[in-house]
Formats: sequence, structure tokens, C-alpha cells
Amino acid sequence: MKGLKKIALATAIAAAPFASHAGMKALDDTDMGNVTGQAGVTIELETLVSIGTFTYTDEGSFNVNDIVLGGAGVVGATDDGLGNPVTNLLDDLVIDIDVEADGDAVIHVGTISGAPIDWGMSIGSAELVAADGSEQTTLISNLSGHGMLGQLDIRVDTATDTLELDVAFNVINMDFDVEFLGVGIRDMAIMGGQWLEQGAAGGPAALFAVADVDVYKGDGFGASTATDVLRIDINDITMDMTIGAIEIGGASIGTVALDNLTISDTRLAVYGH
Repeated sequence: MKGLKKIALATAIAAAPFASHAGMKALDDTDMGNVTGQAGVTIELETLVSIGTFTYTDEGSFNVNDIVLGGAGVVGATDDGLGNPVTNLLDDLVIDIDVEADGDAVIHVGTISGAPIDWGMSIGSAELVAADGSEQTTLISNLSGHGMLGQLDIRVDTATDTLELDVAFNVINMDFDVEFLGVGIRDMAIMGGQWLEQGAAGGPAALFAVADVDVYKGDGFGASTATDVLRIDINDITMDMTIGAIEIGGASIGTVALDNLTISDTRLAVYGH
């Protein structure tokens, strides 16, 4: 976390003239002692996000068009899967942020009501485009899906400079077309074995897939000479997946089910070339 310490120092130096003009004074040791042990920060949030086009350019470009992220209502869902009504807003969110005594930052994303967070998203198309625009291939189109987020806990560990993610989520329904292959996916669902109640008052429960992921800066694998790369360790992802219909040429060729799919002990090293 050396970079963060440098940023904090630079910020303090830059802010010093403003503090003096405002008549502020430095805290002595006693005052600083009174600051410690205070409660963290809580943020309540509701939002609806739309992006016309996201573009990643190397030589050619990868475009994602007509992105919408909000509540489950943005894709036409009427409830969250537990019978609770939904809207177009990604709402009922509460974010708790604390910095522990050892310097670790702990972020918990939950809800005001205690129920899981309903989400919905849609993407018009994702495409590859030649540098001169002469060629274009649509990879995915007409993607829409909704589900629930049951848990999102984030820790920035200062001892190891690691971002730790613990997530519980599900996808209640998702549809999309893989245009360049002529394949359509209908009624895809991702669940899992973790039960979470509707809220503190009890009520219906839902199954959630779980993911335990670490993200940090490291080196490449084995004989690789790459250093300071983005490392992603997938400690565990456990889920069940069903696909209601796989369509080829507009006709269904059947269904697919994966029970107790587990991805573990998986490591990625990501860097430019």
C-alpha cells in the first residue's frame, strides 16, 4: 500500500495552506486519541446506469452497446424471485466502510431492508470492429437478465496488498444470442447451495452461487519473466446452472443442466503484450 501512503502524504501537503487560511489547527496527541475508535461510514444508494457505447481499442475495437444496469424492473421483471416487487432502480443499497486498527479497509454491501439486492441488466450488442470500420462481427446481442445479490464483502488487506472478494449471487433468468455462431440461449439460471433468508424478519429464502476471489499485484507463472502483473486467484466458485433452451436456427435443440459446478485453485496472470 506504499502508493496509497504517498497519495495521502501529497494530499496532506496540498491541503495545508487551505487549513491555515481557514483558521484550522493541528490536532495534538490527546485530540488524535479521541478520534480513534469512531464508527465508519455508511452510504445509502439508489441508481440507474445507462451507457451508450463502451469501447476498448487495441488495433481494432471491441464495442459494447446500449448497456443498462439497474433493478430487475429494467428487463421487465415484476418481482425479485422472492415475491417482492421491483423497480427500474438499483435501490435499497447500503454500503458500510470501516478501516480497522491494522489498516485494513473493510467494505460490506447490503440492503436497508435486509433482503437481497435485486439487479437487472441489458446489453444491445457486443461487437468486434476493424480499425478502418470495414469489417464488423457481432459476438452477442439482445442480452437481458436479472437476479439477486445476496452478499458482497470486500477487504483490502494491507499486510499482503490483496483485494479479497466474497460474493453470493444468483441469476434468475438470462437470455442472449451468440450471433456469429447462430446460437440462442434462453432461460439461463445460475443458483447454488447457499441459502439466504429474505430479511431479518424471515420469509422466503433463495439459493445463491458463491465466489471467493483474491486480486493483487504479482509475477507471472513458472518460467514467465513477467513482473508486476495483475494476479487473480479464484479460490472457490460454486454454482448450479440450467439453460432452458439452446436454439440453433431458431429451433430448440434441448436443455442443459450443470449440478455442483466448482471452480477452485485457479490462478490468472494478466498483463499487456
